[in-house]
Parts: sequence; structure tokens; C-alpha cells
Amino acid sequence: MFWDDKRYYSVDYYLKHTFGEKVYRLSLNGGMTCPNRDGTLDTRGCIFCSAAGSGDFAQNAQESISKQLSDAKTQIRSKRGCNKFIAYFQAYTNTYAPIEYLRALFIEAIQDPEVVILSIATRPDCLSQEVLDLLDELNKIKPVWIELGLQTIHAETSRFIRSGFTLSCFQEAVEHLTALSIPVIVHVILGLPGETREQMLETVSHVGALHVFGIKLQLLHVLSDTDLGTLYKEHPFPLFTQDEYCQMVCDCLAILPPDITIHRLTGDGPKDLLIGPLWSSAKRSVLNQIHKTLKDQDIWQGKYYQP
Repeated sequence: MFWDDKRYYSVDYYLKHTFGEKVYRLSLNGGMTCPNRDGTLDTRGCIFCSAAGSGDFAQNAQESISKQLSDAKTQIRSKRGCNKFIAYFQAYTNTYAPIEYLRALFIEAIQDPEVVILSIATRPDCLSQEVLDLLDELNKIKPVWIELGLQTIHAETSRFIRSGFTLSCFQEAVEHLTALSIPVIVHVILGLPGETREQMLETVSHVGALHVFGIKLQLLHVLSDTDLGTLYKEHPFPLFTQDEYCQMVCDCLAILPPDITIHRLTGDGPKDLLIGPLWSSAKRSVLNQIHKTLKDQDIWQGKYYQP
């Protein structure tokens, strides 16, 4: 089964067939922090995380959500016509605030008539019962997606990157959200220091077995304002070449179930911060090579999936 001449179930394909047209993601900033930064768990953040808390491309937190949405729409409409959007709370941990603050923020976003999905990036250890109740309430108004940054299932790596939560905590969060029929999108980083190809495939296979809604495959970026960047400058570690990474992504797609939506195959870190891999800044070239590799090697999503 191929999807729009691609060999994987892209989120673009899902959105077009669900909403009848292309849907664009608008990255928002709710002005929150993270327990890995405010001293609750740590003050340094995850080892790879920039000062923007993964929100390098999000809007200005000093503006209201309505203003952020308006500004983001203006930016994207200057390049292409579009009518439907995902309100994506991207920066830091977007359920880490008092419940009434969260309610006001999210309601403001979903009240926009052009917003068709509310997508919230957060941590699995920041989903209290009152937050789950709020998400359940919102999900009855418009679809809510929750994005969880797992990155790896391997405990040693998780400690190294300072994730601050356990695999069991992550799995409990997925169970709670699934019980509420709230789609979960899992972030996985490929190329974390010390991990073997087999370990990366184990993480991807584990996510596939959870029957979540979607997955983001993210190339490890080494950024200059991170602890990982400092470590790399002092003690360089191997980074993927473009050929290696494209092959890795194809191998990951082959073992994933065919019904999990693919939300990302690579990524492009801020060019002014990027230490490596420098080839990753040419995102279109990377995607083209992934698509070519899939066709040349006759690989498709789910080809080697084992239920």
C-alpha cells in the first residue's frame, strides 16, 4: 500500500484526506517553562535542548495567542494559500502551568475558526489528572493531539540526555491518553551519542508496538547553545553522514506498522546555532534522498513490520 506515490503514511496525506485540503502547522509559544529547567528536576534542560526549549521556530511568547496565530498565518499565506491550521504549542513543556492558565490558552487557540486541530508538545511526567480532564474536555470541541518526547527507550541514554523521566512513566502517559481517545505523537531522536543502529531500531519498534497515532523521526542536531554542543566541541563523537541517516530512516519505516502516521523524517535546526551535521540544513535534499532510497531499494512503511 503506497500513499500519494510515497511509500509511507505521511501526516500530510492523513490531513488532506481528513479535512479535504492541506493543513498547515502554526508554532505557538505559551510562555511556559519545564521541570527540567526550573529546578524541579534540573536547571539545565535536556542535553540537546536549546535556550528556546525546542521552540526555535515558534512565535513570540509576549504576544497573545490570537496575535501569534494571526502573525503566523500572515507569514505562511505570503508563500501559499491556505485555510485550515493546526495550533501547535511547541516551546518548552506545554502542560506545565496552572490549570486555569492552560484552559484559557488552549480555548483561545481552538476558538479560532480556521484552527482544526490543537497540538500540544509536553512531557509524560506533566500530565496530572486535572490536565488529562482538561484535554478530554478540549478533545470534545476539536481534535487534540499530544506530542511526547520519548527520544529513546534505553535507560543509559535517557540518563545521559537528562530526560528526567522513565520509560514506564512514558508508557503510563500513553495509556492514559489512549484511554481518552487522544492521539499521541511520539518524538524519537536518531543518532544519540553512544547508541548503536540496533538500539535505535529497538526504540522505533517499541513505539510501533504501542499503536500510537504518529511518530516523529528526528535527526540529532548539535547546537551551539547546548550542553551537547559544548561536549561535542571538547570531545567530538560520530554524527550520521547523509547517506547513513537516509538509510536509517528507511530501515525505521520498514519496521513500523503501516497505519502509524509519519510526522517527520528529519529536521533543520537553526542555521545560526547548528554545529552539525551541516548537511542537515538542506532539508529538501535529505527528503529527496530518503524518497529515492525507498524506491531504489523497494522499501515501504510496514514492509518488515512484525505485529
